Amino acid sequence: MFYYPFFIDNYTMHTREEKLKAFGRLLDIMDDLREKCPWDKKQTMESLRVLTIEETYELADAIMDDDLEEVKNELGDILLHMVFYAKIGEEKEAFDIADVLHGISEKLIRRHPHIYSDTTVADENEVKENWEQIKLKEKTNKGVLSGVPKSLPSLIQAIRIQEKAAGVGFDWDNKEQVYKKYLEEWGELKEEVHNKDVDKIEEEFGDVLFSLINYARFLNVNPDNALAKTNTKFKNRFNYIEAQAKLKGKAIHDLSIEEMNEFWNMAKEK
Repeated sequence: MFYYPFFIDNYTMHTREEKLKAFGRLLDIMDDLREKCPWDKKQTMESLRVLTIEETYELADAIMDDDLEEVKNELGDILLHMVFYAKIGEEKEAFDIADVLHGISEKLIRRHPHIYSDTTVADENEVKENWEQIKLKEKTNKGVLSGVPKSLPSLIQAIRIQEKAAGVGFDWDNKEQVYKKYLEEWGELKEEVHNKDVDKIEEEFGDVLFSLINYARFLNVNPDNALAKTNTKFKNRFNYIEAQAKLKGKAIHDLSIEEMNEFWNMAKEK
């Protein structure tokens, strides 16, 4: 096995050989755990699935917090899971880590013909369009939207659906058209609110959200990131209100709405 310190105070660039040795060390440890650890021996792809999803969200949190130390730690957890799945695949004589790595390498080469072939592109949008078109050719028995996981959160799913549709040319010409569509959907929602049709209100509200997400795409804004930042901003300001209530010897529900608004504005100023 290859041994390295668990924590490095000051980052130093590692050589390619050091990186390969570090990866080899993880593979050796995985072999040991799968052979000797009662918990690791019991795990299956199914039992790891939920844990992998949790680790992915923890990485997302670290990225949103701009905590690079924690990003490093969470990447390690996710890499462990990838190695774990590959080890189980090897035990099933289905694939091993080399197959996984070769597979993704070949895919990247195929989908970057502007790098590895004679295709030319003008900008990143053409790169994305080529990617989707090449992907569609690879999966001849599947539709354009088949690659969008049903278990994705709805907001992210909407983003990916719109990106994939745009990748094959089904898109608006400019952001003004998208904004008009949003206003149209907003008007339809207001009409159903007036009609008090609960089912229609839900449907039109979904259309409003979908059109607003589409508009964000044309503004080059990731709506999931934007909402996450707004959520964090709200939580910070609300926590400030709670803290101020405690300083006054009160619970937050004992504050008047006027006091809450006063503390909210103080939090905004901070």
